[in-house]
Amino acid sequence: MNAPLRRVAISVLVLFTLLIVNVNYIQVVRSESLRENTRNTRVLVDEYARERGSIVVAGNEIAVSAPTDDGLKYLRQYPEGGLYAAVTGYYSLIYNTAGIERAEDDVLSGDDPRLFVRRLADLFTGRDPAGGDVVLTLDPAVQAAAMAGLEGVTGAVVALDPSTGAILGMGSTPTYDPNLLSSHEPAAIREYAEQLEAAEPDPRTNQAIRENYPPGSIFKVIVSAAALEDGYTPQTVVPAPAEFPLPNSSRVIPNFNGSSCSPTGEQPLIDSLTISCNTAFAQLGLELGEDRVREMAEAFGLDGEKRAIPLEVVDSHVGDIVDAAALAQTSIGQRDVRVTPLQAAMIAAAVANDGSIMAPYLVDQVRAPDLTVLDRTRPDEFRRAVSADVAAQLTEMMVSVVEKGSGRRAQIEGVRVAGKTGTAQTTDAPDHNWFIGFAPADDPKIAVAVFVANGGGTGGDVSAPIARDVLQAYLEGQEG
Repeated sequence: MNAPLRRVAISVLVLFTLLIVNVNYIQVVRSESLRENTRNTRVLVDEYARERGSIVVAGNEIAVSAPTDDGLKYLRQYPEGGLYAAVTGYYSLIYNTAGIERAEDDVLSGDDPRLFVRRLADLFTGRDPAGGDVVLTLDPAVQAAAMAGLEGVTGAVVALDPSTGAILGMGSTPTYDPNLLSSHEPAAIREYAEQLEAAEPDPRTNQAIRENYPPGSIFKVIVSAAALEDGYTPQTVVPAPAEFPLPNSSRVIPNFNGSSCSPTGEQPLIDSLTISCNTAFAQLGLELGEDRVREMAEAFGLDGEKRAIPLEVVDSHVGDIVDAAALAQTSIGQRDVRVTPLQAAMIAAAVANDGSIMAPYLVDQVRAPDLTVLDRTRPDEFRRAVSADVAAQLTEMMVSVVEKGSGRRAQIEGVRVAGKTGTAQTTDAPDHNWFIGFAPADDPKIAVAVFVANGGGTGGDVSAPIARDVLQAYLEGQEG
């Protein structure tokens, strides 16, 4: 073979070698990234050719894939619109997934390893592939009451079964329509997304778990728990002056509207919680000390850790306590303390469950397309916050809040309700409003937290009535 032919042969061999290397690189090394690339239309068409599993609440499909006549075989639909949007999220051509659609995507899409046998059978039988179902713990009556109560405000409601940790309700407002993000019209999807992005806050933000806020006076439940663990009783008399001068500061902590907690300047601890006396708890926090207050807060879950339910939950924390003045402010739920509404509900649930916090969860079970149960969540203790004896004393004090104090608007006829109000001051904006509680107080079935951002009133006026409606909706459903 002469030199020119050898050069051509070598060049062709090199080109074939590079081609083979490139094919293997694409199919082996880059296959996963190419498959997950949202611009890969072949993958997109393949995904929409498979019937995605349903998201189910109490036997009703709140997210379902419906057959279409267009280029994509199935359309994701949300029959309840914005009622469950904070939980379901969306399944979008343009914006991928969010909420349970993202957290449980492997099951819903059919890619979960537990569905391997089903996929194999589909291959041999020619049956159309389909995803599995995700069954949630939510109670429809609770969810409806929560969203009705939050209409027109920015806020959140979380309701828990205190004995298991099952999430009975998770409402967040403002809400949005996931159907408009999950259509097959890219231009319409982008237009709606731009409207959501321009809103303040973005309705796609789940206020229950993706934001944390100063808790105000609901933090006094934690300070009360620390005191009771250290030997105080509900009847222990504590100082309750009209004002409390902050240590090493010219500032004072007043009571709500400058009121006096007691004509004598002191009162039983139960009375201080009943009327939410700021000065009493500021001093009590100083008496207990930073370590004790922080330890008890962390025992209730304010430990700075992020969690998943399986949706991602931002942390709740006490924050920095730089001096005695900061400790006094922290002890009334101000300064750097931050909690999510979910964490607030866990505080109430811990008291309701004899001091034990159960790990919260949203998914009751996952099912194969033939409705075979692949997995079921088993209740699991998250941690013990306080002893059963302390929980019983806290319950007594929280019942007093609802029956005699700032939480009167959470009362339900014929049912003893335990609760605590909270009004958290903010900078250059109306106050935040909180209520946490549970019912029935003597045999708790449901614990709840209600948060209204910048509601401008008090927790007792704004949030307690919403909590009452949520508690009542669940209890009436149980009777039926």
